[in-house]
Amino acid sequence: MRILLTNDDGIEAEGLECLERIARTLSDDVWICAPAVEQSGKGRGITLTEPLRVNRLGDRRFAVTGTPTDCVVLAVNDLMVDARPDLVLSGVNRGHNVGEDCSYSGTVAGALQGMAFGIRSIALSQSLERFHDEVRAHWETAEAFAPGIVERLLEQPWQAGVVMNLNFPALPPELVKEVEVTRQGFRDIGEMHAVKRTDLRGRDYYWMSFRGAKQEHADGTDLRAMDEGRISVTPLHIDLTHMPSVNDLKGMLGGAPPKARAAA
Repeated sequence: MRILLTNDDGIEAEGLECLERIARTLSDDVWICAPAVEQSGKGRGITLTEPLRVNRLGDRRFAVTGTPTDCVVLAVNDLMVDARPDLVLSGVNRGHNVGEDCSYSGTVAGALQGMAFGIRSIALSQSLERFHDEVRAHWETAEAFAPGIVERLLEQPWQAGVVMNLNFPALPPELVKEVEVTRQGFRDIGEMHAVKRTDLRGRDYYWMSFRGAKQEHADGTDLRAMDEGRISVTPLHIDLTHMPSVNDLKGMLGGAPPKARAAA
């Protein structure tokens, strides 16, 4: 099995080293094509207004001056010239990708691009443990459980257009007791905000951040699984169509375009 690895934390990220160890338990045909620098939060962005540079760092290892989507496109179409990958693994992200994170996550985007090529693709993320001022990622947790979960997923048929989103809780392996198939949850409105600061020249600037307020999340969601220390496996797809609204609108739109009413 040929495996392509990418991420959004950059070619030198600890999470990519973890992912490589995971991948090598599954195959010895492992390729890496990752951003040269961190691309967190870039979502499915592609680079259209400047050239992409590829730096070959070793056998089957490439750094790209672009996004995770750019990396997967280049790897599949140009770098892996003799054969396409059978599996795309994206991550392991430093921090979980759950709830609405999925819509702007570069980690999830790397998997979505693999799916767009018809390749089974999995995003992997490791939740962070916060203890006072220390932030720690238990990479050993993702490394302990990912190989078995990936193998089990590959044994099952997948519907077209689906990627698997794996999130590992902020616990050491010995404290993780369960894996749960979940749905995407949503946080309360206002979790993301901009922090205003002033630079050394007295000019204002803004830094995007999360409030991190404690919230209660619904049962069966990826967010609740992280709260309660379970591994979350969420099947995601890119179809954003809201079918109930489609059905509602068909009763009032269709056929000849309606004319605007005259102003009162």
